[in-house]
Amino acid sequence: MTPFTTTVEGLATDVRLPDGRGPFPAVLVRTPYDRLRHRAELRGWARRGFAAVAQDVRGRHGSPGEWRPYENETADGAATARWIRRQPFSDGRLVAAGGSYAAHCALVLALDAPGDARPDAVIAAVPALGAADTAREPSGVERLAARAGWWAAHGDRRDSDAAALDKALAADPGLLTHLPPADLPRRLGRALPSWPGLWHHRERGRLIARAADARVPLLAVGGHHDHFTEDTVALWRHWGGPSARLLLGPWGHGLVTEPGPDADPAHRIDLGDLYVRWARLALTGDLAPGIRGAIGLGGSPLWLGAGTEGEPYAPRLRLLRGASFTADPEHPVSSEHLTVPAGGTPDRCLLVTPPLPRPLDVVGPVHVALRAAADTPSADWAARLTALTPGGTARRLAVGVTRRADPPGRVTGFTVPLGRLARRLPAGTRLRLEIAGHHFPAHARNPHTGEDPIGAPRLLASRRDVDPAGTRLRLSVLRSRPTPTDPAQEILR
Repeated sequence: MTPFTTTVEGLATDVRLPDGRGPFPAVLVRTPYDRLRHRAELRGWARRGFAAVAQDVRGRHGSPGEWRPYENETADGAATARWIRRQPFSDGRLVAAGGSYAAHCALVLALDAPGDARPDAVIAAVPALGAADTAREPSGVERLAARAGWWAAHGDRRDSDAAALDKALAADPGLLTHLPPADLPRRLGRALPSWPGLWHHRERGRLIARAADARVPLLAVGGHHDHFTEDTVALWRHWGGPSARLLLGPWGHGLVTEPGPDADPAHRIDLGDLYVRWARLALTGDLAPGIRGAIGLGGSPLWLGAGTEGEPYAPRLRLLRGASFTADPEHPVSSEHLTVPAGGTPDRCLLVTPPLPRPLDVVGPVHVALRAAADTPSADWAARLTALTPGGTARRLAVGVTRRADPPGRVTGFTVPLGRLARRLPAGTRLRLEIAGHHFPAHARNPHTGEDPIGAPRLLASRRDVDPAGTRLRLSVLRSRPTPTDPAQEILR
């Protein structure tokens, strides 16, 4: 296998070619996380007959220029795709691949680049679809901790320091509590000129809307415990290409290297081998049309077809405390632990179900329907669902946050989506539902004044009232024994 380094439009690019005579199909990974970290991946592709190319995006690591997240990837990716197709090692066929931000690079190449630069297939793992999609929930609530961590590690710098935020928090544990959040760069002690502009992006879903125009096959890969799960599933559902495949396991953002507490040995998959086998079929047009895939059922060894979804089920809820509570942003409900206070002034509404009389397979969307009121003009409503196991362990299942601007004091009915679950819950499990005004630091604190939470200089406590009788937890539950599937067969058929 022949490796070499070159520049394409000035961008640092590594190429590894298979042994033997070409030309070969090619795979392209464009990344802000250092192309050198992809050397083993490139060797794997090359061993299997692909010319493998990894490139540092503009302004990062070996590539010169100014680093502007999400701004230059279509043009730079198109120039690189054209360069690959002009090379004697290329047979013209190209797979764009990547995870997280690199998945964004692959997707914009497929959806936004001119026709002669578009790839013939796309592998998008845990895709970071765009600035607004990563920074905000669909309701507009700001994802503070994740974006602060990413910007501290990668923003406005050529290299990366993955532990930058952790080191800053060790020096100042209250780092994210200081107001306003827009001043975070000053507290980090370095310039982050793109940080304030991140929060000006409010339009989510552009790439999802463009996905309907896709003309190439897609393999979307994600994890139930990843913060981009909903985006991964939406991309798959909306993809307009000849085929779309989804692989969703009980993993975090690192996929199989980051298994969740509900993962089983049966959920370990050789993703590299699967990617290569899928790419070969995609490039030869041998994938069956339509959308298919597999989802791992956490808490069991099973894989289910990606179209599997349960029927609506609303377990009975009993109020423990806090039908009236105070959401005080000076003392917000923490997103970092599942401990709930036993006394004092309630800071959340707590409800619980009876123990499950039998195992429950929850597969599909989860919602909480509320009738509630806040005495402030702006209010966030955070719903967190936790499984209390028979052994006394609390395990986070799902979280949802929505922002409301209802008239102060008026009881209003609304729904808080909690995303999707694919989890087997053992008999004896109780479900605890928390309704709070904050979920911090995962999400920025709503100051309750109507001001932008990122720029707000002051905070105001908010009185909340929840109607327990009007609160419904809506799960999607399989009523019969699920039909297992083989994930490789679903992806490769």
